[in-house]
Amino acid sequence: MKKEPDLNLISALRALVDDKNLDDDIIINALKDALISAARKYLQIHKKIEVDIDTETNEIRVFLRVEVVEDYPDYDLDMTADEVREFDENYMLLEEAQEFNEDAQPGDVLEMEVPASAFGRQAIQTAKQSLINLIHMAECDKIYETYRSRIGTMVSGEVLRIENKNVLVSIGRQIEAILPVKEQIPKERFFQGSSVKAVILNVGSTSSKASNQIVLSRASGLFLKELFKQEVPEIYEGIIEIKGVSRAPGYRAKIAVYSRDERIDPVGACVGMKGSRVQAIVRELANERIDIVHWNFDLETYIRRALAPANIVKMIEVRDSNRIVIVVADEDLAQAIGRNGQNIRLASELVERSLDIFGEKEWSEKGDELKERILGTQNSLNIEALSMDIEGETTVDTETETTVEIESELTIDTENETAVEVENEITVDTETETTEGTEA
Repeated sequence: MKKEPDLNLISALRALVDDKNLDDDIIINALKDALISAARKYLQIHKKIEVDIDTETNEIRVFLRVEVVEDYPDYDLDMTADEVREFDENYMLLEEAQEFNEDAQPGDVLEMEVPASAFGRQAIQTAKQSLINLIHMAECDKIYETYRSRIGTMVSGEVLRIENKNVLVSIGRQIEAILPVKEQIPKERFFQGSSVKAVILNVGSTSSKASNQIVLSRASGLFLKELFKQEVPEIYEGIIEIKGVSRAPGYRAKIAVYSRDERIDPVGACVGMKGSRVQAIVRELANERIDIVHWNFDLETYIRRALAPANIVKMIEVRDSNRIVIVVADEDLAQAIGRNGQNIRLASELVERSLDIFGEKEWSEKGDELKERILGTQNSLNIEALSMDIEGETTVDTETETTVEIESELTIDTENETAVEVENEITVDTETETTEGTEA
């Protein structure tokens, strides 16, 4: 028998998807799956159900279509349990088939239309819930595809709630993202309703439990890159290129920049007039210290700038390895190492080399045999050990570290091209080209 168009059912189910902005194919497939679920519940059997939907007339036709057998045929032993269940759905035992059609015989194809209007309120509700779940999965797929291409870009949002120190952020219309505690800057605090900036670090695939989870980060080097791109027009326009970033979130960072236009000083452009550009970034990063290093093709020059203002006496590349032994003036050793080895560690990450550092006196006192061993293929020395206090010689004095918090104004010293803070000024030193701050 032919079923008349059931406009009420179509309207009831389509009302759920009218505002979802999803592809028609996704909606139709979700509607079919929902009707199959409702039909099986109505018939109280788990057999093959087919659904035909005419989108022009809104006509829905639901069919039970199975082959009648006296016994289930053998299945391939290599099939999984799900594949076996799907295989059995195509068959119905003779006794069960005759409950639907008393004339059914083995080998017949039992085809019976199931009137959607007969599903009942409960079955229709099941169809609605199934459709809602499928639409949710489709939305997750759409979010994944949309935001996967935006990994590494900046987003702004509003804090919705905080769960176990993880911050849930609204970044769009009914789109939530998570800022995990490990991707937050240490000691920063968030409150419900406050605005937050972060980069998209990752997007969970739909195969995972948290299918639509968008992971944000404020501790990543990508976040620092995006902040500079936002604050420095020359970076946004591609005139200045960021060559490398290393961070100890909340404490210190180094960023290497290079200008494609020789007329533009990349360090000065990043610092800005009176430090306006870099100050805005420092405030966003909870007063994280930032060294701005002028990148150079020559590795030796690049390393000298990364460790400036420390005076490097000797630089020796270790054969057949990624290591470089650095010898600095004794008075600069503590500053070059930094507190707990932080400065030399960040410099190593920035130049993508393993840097082993020694004071000039310490290196000269080592015998030739020991130097040969150091310059061999052994593993990198323990920088943490080098940063320990040695009778006041290698103690790190925070007043002489390469960079301190930028809290005031900047000026430019064209002779040295290193940004250095002195009470109300930052000067730029063209020789060393690294941002550094000291207290007056």
